[in-house]
Amino acid sequence: MLSEAESIYRRCLLESQKTRDALEALLTQFNEETGESDAEALATYATNTDITPVASENGMNGASNHAETLSEEEEATLRKLRRRVDTLRSRLRALGGCDPDAPQQYEETKTRYEFLTTQITDMEQAILHLQAIIDQLDVTMARQFEETFRAVNVRFRQHFTTLFNGGEARLELVAAKESAEDETTPSSRPAGVEIIVQPPGKKAQELSLLSGGERALVSAALLFSLLDINPPPFCLLDEVDAALDEANVVRFCDILKQLARNTQFIVITHNRVTMTEAQVIYGVSMGGDSVSRLLSLKLEEVMV
Repeated sequence: MLSEAESIYRRCLLESQKTRDALEALLTQFNEETGESDAEALATYATNTDITPVASENGMNGASNHAETLSEEEEATLRKLRRRVDTLRSRLRALGGCDPDAPQQYEETKTRYEFLTTQITDMEQAILHLQAIIDQLDVTMARQFEETFRAVNVRFRQHFTTLFNGGEARLELVAAKESAEDETTPSSRPAGVEIIVQPPGKKAQELSLLSGGERALVSAALLFSLLDINPPPFCLLDEVDAALDEANVVRFCDILKQLARNTQFIVITHNRVTMTEAQVIYGVSMGGDSVSRLLSLKLEEVMV
């Protein structure tokens, strides 16, 4: 009876040692493939599991039963670990092979990503800043345009009255249309300027209904109003007075003399009244040898 118990005890010890060796091998593989913390608890369990031989017969039977119980628990744990290892192996196979340069590539990609993210942030801030500047410029341009338009309108009325010796004239903004389908919907942006004139003794009418001289005077009044608001260094007028009679030419020259304080005018003309108001006259003459000659004359020296 004692020999049978000893054989059972040795067999249990042998099975327990085999199970412990297999468990340690799986534990090592588990640590290498996963590195999870559960393996540490399992290692503690495998280390603390030990079987102490007992001399008495009752103690022998208790050790045999205890060994059998541990074998069943360890078998269950081993099956669970095997399933876990198989699952992790499947996941590793699905991930593919391991690239040893992956950490370096990750750091390079991360650095590149951070750089591009910073650049995108800077670009977005620059876009917002430029949009704010554009909005501010739009407001400033709209305000300056309105101020300039009002000033030009006032000067246009004055010069028109001077050139026509009476009458009324004004400038009006024409609003832009939103779309071709809805032609009645105006826009806040002006699309053009409409000139409304009323010569003395006549009703208000379009420019196309005026005579050639009247259209020339209206054009001169508008030109003089622009030159009066923003005087340039010099201005060239090419036969602007060609369609004007003598009385209108006199008023035309009076305005020219006023504007000549800030602007130098070069006037191409065949009108004698305009020539008499000039300070210097340049002419082209052809002699008997059919050769053109340039002549100049300062009226101040001639009058002296």
